[in-house]
Amino acid sequence: MSQNEPSDPNRRRNTRLALICAGTFFGMVGAAFAAVPLYQAFCQATGFGGTVRRAEAAPTETLGKTVVVRFDANVRDLPWSFEASQIQQTVKIGETKLAFFRVTNHADHPITARAVYNVVPEQAGAYFEKLQCFCFSDQTIAAGATVDMPVLYFVEPGYAKDINTKGKPEITLSYTFYPATDVATQPPPANGKAAS
Repeated sequence: MSQNEPSDPNRRRNTRLALICAGTFFGMVGAAFAAVPLYQAFCQATGFGGTVRRAEAAPTETLGKTVVVRFDANVRDLPWSFEASQIQQTVKIGETKLAFFRVTNHADHPITARAVYNVVPEQAGAYFEKLQCFCFSDQTIAAGATVDMPVLYFVEPGYAKDINTKGKPEITLSYTFYPATDVATQPPPANGKAAS
């Protein structure tokens, strides 16, 4: 019997354990990277955590009940001013409404940013839907420019029937603009034409 024979089962066991550990490590790293987009998709699909959903069409039913929608606007790490053009709107449940927000870029170069949003109370997220919103994509604002941005929204009729929301007469829609990290902003060409 050679000296290597007793260690062969140990070597195989150690190799198998090392492969299992490596597979687990890479699986956990992959799950960590996938967690954020999966969580965002889950929140947008269900309205979890006050996340507003994107609608394909307005509801066909409008109720006589109303809700007051308040608007909140914030910026983080941007030389922008951002505010709602209206403080609040009274909306019939199921009615499509249009609200505007105004943003001004105080920098001497264009800046691209993205707005994230939520609603309070959290339970309203399942019923507050937007047909059109500047928050669906990155926004590039030219140096010194002021832009009015529309939001077309409605509150689904289910809001008036849900035991968690029917007694809540107010919803706050809140936006916060953050710098877009995946977009390189460049000053426009000297001739004012976009590069092709």
